[in-house]
Amino acid sequence: MKKKKTTAEPYMMNRELSWLKFNERVLNEAGNPAVPLAERLTFASIYQSNLDEFYMVRVGTLMDQMQTAEDVRENKTNMTSKEQVKAILEATRELDLKKARIYEQLMGELEPKGIRIINFNKLSGEEGEFLETYFDHEIAPYLSANIISKQQPFPFIKNKDIYAVALLASKSGKTKTALIPCSNNVFKRLIEIPTRPGTFMLSEEIILHFLPKLFPKYNIAEKSLLRITRNADIDTETIYDEDLDYRAAMETLIKQRRRMNPVRIEFSRELNKKLIGELCKYLQVEKSHVFLSRVPLDMSFVFVIQNYLRSQGKEELFYQKRSPRTTPQLNEKESLISQIMKKDVLLSYPFENIKSFVSLLKEAATDDTVVSIKMTLYRLADRSQIVDALVEAAENGKEVVVLVELRARFDEESNIEYSRKLKDAGCRVIYGLNGYKVHSKICLITRKSEEGLTYITQIGTGNYNEKTSTLYTDLSLMTANKEIGTETAEVFASLLKEETVEHAEKLLVAPNCLQNKILAMMDEEIAHAKNGEAAYIGIKINSLTDKDIIEKLVEASKAGVKIELIIRGICCLIPEIEGYTENIKVISIVGRYLEHSRIYRFGTKEREKMYIASADFMTRNTLRRVEVAAPILDGSIREKLDKMFDSMLKDDEKGKRLTREGIYVERHLGEIRLNSQEMFYAMAYSAAE
Repeated sequence: MKKKKTTAEPYMMNRELSWLKFNERVLNEAGNPAVPLAERLTFASIYQSNLDEFYMVRVGTLMDQMQTAEDVRENKTNMTSKEQVKAILEATRELDLKKARIYEQLMGELEPKGIRIINFNKLSGEEGEFLETYFDHEIAPYLSANIISKQQPFPFIKNKDIYAVALLASKSGKTKTALIPCSNNVFKRLIEIPTRPGTFMLSEEIILHFLPKLFPKYNIAEKSLLRITRNADIDTETIYDEDLDYRAAMETLIKQRRRMNPVRIEFSRELNKKLIGELCKYLQVEKSHVFLSRVPLDMSFVFVIQNYLRSQGKEELFYQKRSPRTTPQLNEKESLISQIMKKDVLLSYPFENIKSFVSLLKEAATDDTVVSIKMTLYRLADRSQIVDALVEAAENGKEVVVLVELRARFDEESNIEYSRKLKDAGCRVIYGLNGYKVHSKICLITRKSEEGLTYITQIGTGNYNEKTSTLYTDLSLMTANKEIGTETAEVFASLLKEETVEHAEKLLVAPNCLQNKILAMMDEEIAHAKNGEAAYIGIKINSLTDKDIIEKLVEASKAGVKIELIIRGICCLIPEIEGYTENIKVISIVGRYLEHSRIYRFGTKEREKMYIASADFMTRNTLRRVEVAAPILDGSIREKLDKMFDSMLKDDEKGKRLTREGIYVERHLGEIRLNSQEMFYAMAYSAAE
């Protein structure tokens, strides 16, 4: 029986369309003349990789839903899965047009800087001969050209790889389809023209041009480059079985993902409808999911261009070099354990260096008073120093317990390898909970000394990843507070028993005691507002989709609570709507560094409660994951975070305001525009002097 369609609230926005608006803000940075030219290339590439993952995960999920229950409606705007996919496809086509305009603009601005990506129409005869020789000797020997027939069925096409497709016409008039893989680690993606330094041609365009040399018995009737995006929404919950080796089962699922159905086809040239129809039939893709791209199908080559520009000394085309500073809160020449036992320390990445936390782990690995280290790991850097410290601790006889979340999307293979390394070193490795991803960022160092049992607890907003700590804004609290340590120990005890924490006083711990406590603190502010008192809610997160929290924010707005939201990505709440959300302000910051920290503020300054957390306000975080939020009890740290939060609210260089129309607009708050990320880096440099 079909579900009755209900009217959507005027303050609700569809999650998927909100995400596309976020990615458009990323794309806008690629076209922003205030961003250094070479850095704008990065934003263009990030836009594409973001969109790829969106199709692989979100569109893949919606298409899976369409196969089972087309009438399932999402709970914000009541759109069916089919309606959402249709809207996504339409929005993507609009964004593709903008991407093409921005790409053309970028290439035009790069030309005076000595960089050109050209095609064969702009080559001299001598240059064409060079490329033909290059093709014959450096490319053609490594190509595998397939002609599709009964004897040679349509080959498997890898996710996001580039292929040349051609319609071949024989002398007798018969036609056949050919497919040639163009993605290859043997030859370069960008081929430089030796007579014109800084002038390049994409290898796939060279392959496409010289297709007649691969098929000398045929005429090339039509040709194009092709790229597909496959569904990657694997169901990790199906592998919980006591008789299965969990790690081995995850490896099998990852292999399955590589062969899942395509959700999008991109072509670089127009082809006749019959050929497109045949390709769609082979790939089992609807024609509505076919896109014509006016820019290269894979933008990752921009990093080669950036390296070339750096080699030419074009540093003015890049951001000013910045590197994380050592925090002045700690003296690296003295015991970090002793210092943290005396005071709480907060690190702010990328402005302050994660090395302070790594040094703490290394010290704990050799300290005689440390008896155990427990830690949750979600995403790790290559050659992780954090894993090395845990291995050293285990080899030194410490009890080391590590939860490695094997379901961290697209990091599963890396995490499987790290779990092996940790286990081989003698660490106790567990893999998560049935039904719940463990997304918390917690580390507990347990000590036994003359003072008895003591803890040093680290709770953060971001992953234990040395690389992303220089690219993402995150917060990391290190504290010796006994209550926080005791409750963190209870979190680990629950994980080891395959349970979730039912109650906590200091911490907020999803799935059982985070959302309800947030709603309760919002209710407190509503009560203050109804009593005629000043009331306040301030939230910095990456995404807002949790309907219960959205409804509570609307209730708070109606009661007169002042609400300030800093939401980088998805925001399903539309602010500034009279009678509903007129007391809610939403801004999004998209800048040089990925905004990733989460801060919760409740109450006016004299009674403020503040937390940093691993959880966004998404139902998957608040109710379907293990997440931890830590209270900020130290007054000086709370004051520092208040200033950071308020500065981000005033950011009118990278901060855009979400309007009642559901669009993001520029702001001009003063004569001199504020870039909060640059300001925080300047402050970190000044404090470290």
